[in-house]
Amino acid sequence: MIEYLAQHLWQMWAVIAVVCLILELTAGDFFIICFSIGAVFAAITAAVGGGIYLQLLMFAVFTLISLFWFRPFAQRYLHKGEDNRVSNADALLGRQGRVVETVKADGFGRVQIDGDIWKAVTNETADIPEGRNVRVVGRESTIITVESIKS
Repeated sequence: MIEYLAQHLWQMWAVIAVVCLILELTAGDFFIICFSIGAVFAAITAAVGGGIYLQLLMFAVFTLISLFWFRPFAQRYLHKGEDNRVSNADALLGRQGRVVETVKADGFGRVQIDGDIWKAVTNETADIPEGRNVRVVGRESTIITVESIKS
């Protein structure tokens, strides 16, 4: 059994490469794919008869080359013009939603944005009634600040 595994070690490297590619799909930051590239070169080394130490060396070298050359290049190319990408709740700023529970001028209400309901406050002097369209102008933790959209 061990002899079979030693002769077909390239298959293990191929499985590692595929698993790393699948994991990269969940992350999307071009980090795990570097290990996949290293595993591909280790699989090629194993397939042409290289020893285990040479396979490990190829895996390490090409993973490091990928981390320091391929990853920065891919991030620059694929995220071109997105230097200030917002994420999470910061992406709500400027978005529009609909009031589902009246936002009181001196209290809270609820606003629906893309199916998610957020606790909301307003800086306006009047209540914002249910059904009114609003725009997000600020955020403090999980509470958003909204203003009415003038039609």
